[in-house]
Amino acid sequence: MAKVTRDDVARLAGTSTAVVSYVINNGPRPVAPATRERVLAAIEQLGYRPDRVAQAMASRRTDLIGLIVPDARQPFFGEMAHAVEQAASERGKMVLVGNTDYVSEREVHYLRAFLGMRVSGLILVSHALNDQAAAEIDAWDARVVLLHERPEAIDDVAVVTDDVGGARAAVAHLLEHGHPYVACIGGTAETPAVGDPVSDHVEGWRRAMEDAGLSTEGRCFEAPYNRYDAYQVALGILSGPDRPPAVFCSTDDQAVGVLRAARELRIDVPGELAVAGFDDIKEAALTDPPLTTVATDRSVMARAAVDLVLDDTVRLPGNGQDRLRVVPSHLVVRRSCGCGG
Repeated sequence: MAKVTRDDVARLAGTSTAVVSYVINNGPRPVAPATRERVLAAIEQLGYRPDRVAQAMASRRTDLIGLIVPDARQPFFGEMAHAVEQAASERGKMVLVGNTDYVSEREVHYLRAFLGMRVSGLILVSHALNDQAAAEIDAWDARVVLLHERPEAIDDVAVVTDDVGGARAAVAHLLEHGHPYVACIGGTAETPAVGDPVSDHVEGWRRAMEDAGLSTEGRCFEAPYNRYDAYQVALGILSGPDRPPAVFCSTDDQAVGVLRAARELRIDVPGELAVAGFDDIKEAALTDPPLTTVATDRSVMARAAVDLVLDDTVRLPGNGQDRLRVVPSHLVVRRSCGCGG
């Protein structure tokens, strides 16, 4: 059976191949409603399927959006990836996902691979965007939106949340329960000092402690972002002679590990230890006790990132558009902090 072509559709619809292209690609020129209906009817009747590879070669772009995250196994990034996929689907795009495992070389690998595939744009959740990755983006003249993190190595379009303010509110809430101080589970020695959400969460903790006139010396502990390693760190902290009365965790995944360690050590939460996290992953409402945390609207962040990565005008000088979108964060109070709700 001969392959149905765009010429066949145009002939049946009684129009030009250019008009057929405008209908298929939803632009760049408008098509009269009646003509559009004829073209769509012809496509349906003939069973025409556009050659996406040929379209990509002609336009130098595909219907794909690249998404690079540190680790989709972590609930926050898994939920963020799902939100981006939903937002992209609303715009008729598909998403390719790459996991860097917090390795800079792998981030550069995915940058090259996705940009080489001529994706429509790239949404990047970078752990530590280095100069090599930034140079790769410049070399491809790529449409890149930074999501969740804004590394120092690049000043580009970004969608972030109020990490410092959210963490500050969570720690202040713990202190309002009368605790003499709040310890902090931060990131690792490799966590960038600038542009990384975990660093901003630690900064929010520090500011809340300083607001209360409390020392932060020796009260911030390094831990990987996941629950399994955080659990091991928490065992050491909670079984020591100077067990903190309250702990703020830079991620909910860390907080899950802390809650598990407290249960194993028979420490009552929140009676003997108050705990708060950051991210409001879905599991936070199901922990025992339910976790007090800081929430951000991931669907809003994802939709903003997709809109920005598909907008050709956002990078044009003098267009008046804000290159940085900040999504508010807010405290979600549950029982782990000592509240009865």
